[in-house]
Amino acid sequence: MAPNPSFFRDLAYVFVAAVAGGWLAWRLRQPVIIGYVIAGILISPLTPGPSVTNVHTLESFAEIGVVLLMFSIGLEFSLKDLVQEKWVALIGGPIGIVILIGMGMGAGRLIGWSAAQGLVVGAIVCVASTMVLTRLLLDRGQLRSNAGRVMVAITLVEDLAVVVLIILVPSFGSFQPNRFWIVARGFGRAGAVLAPAFVVAWKVVPPLLKRVARAQSRELFFLVVLAICLGIAALTQALGLSLALGAFVAGLIISASDYAHEALA
Repeated sequence: MAPNPSFFRDLAYVFVAAVAGGWLAWRLRQPVIIGYVIAGILISPLTPGPSVTNVHTLESFAEIGVVLLMFSIGLEFSLKDLVQEKWVALIGGPIGIVILIGMGMGAGRLIGWSAAQGLVVGAIVCVASTMVLTRLLLDRGQLRSNAGRVMVAITLVEDLAVVVLIILVPSFGSFQPNRFWIVARGFGRAGAVLAPAFVVAWKVVPPLLKRVARAQSRELFFLVVLAICLGIAALTQALGLSLALGAFVAGLIISASDYAHEALA
């Protein structure tokens, strides 16, 4: 089967646009990720000029990139340091979500929207992207600062809140109590699978990496680390959570071992 030539053309568009957008953002002393986002908009099918056609294929590539980025960030974090921010995250995250949803309803009321419409808009803007935030913190060298750990912990709580909001948003127009049972069952199922899986991972991964490291094969070590990253990411996605969240957790698990620096390299 011959490869689709349009795919390679699209891939060239992506890299050229990313280089141009990143360089321009750097010249303007702005975060490089802003240049990447603008470059993506310019080559999208929704804008005039050269545009990509295999959008879904490129989205899959982008998903892999996000997974690897969040995995590498998890490797640089200390689970102990992150857990220290648990109360700030568990309290600050929900408070921020409630405030932004309230602001969305208030803004909607001012322009004549219904309460349900304002609620939906507030639910959309109340969550931040952990991937974007960590990339900005990484560029500024603040990822491992106290403020950086707090912000990452809060956005991880918001990642979990996205699952709840996706299930509840359809019921905002008319109150449907059964939606809350769906949320409860979903989190119960996720907890029942993830908790034992992560306990096993913490017990299995460090000795596994130790055995692999003894083989002194960089290729084998790389494959094992990649399998752990993608395996845990796939597990969280199967339970309705994000791939990025699972990759971050995989990085945290490996960061607790003696081979975190080798895995990051």
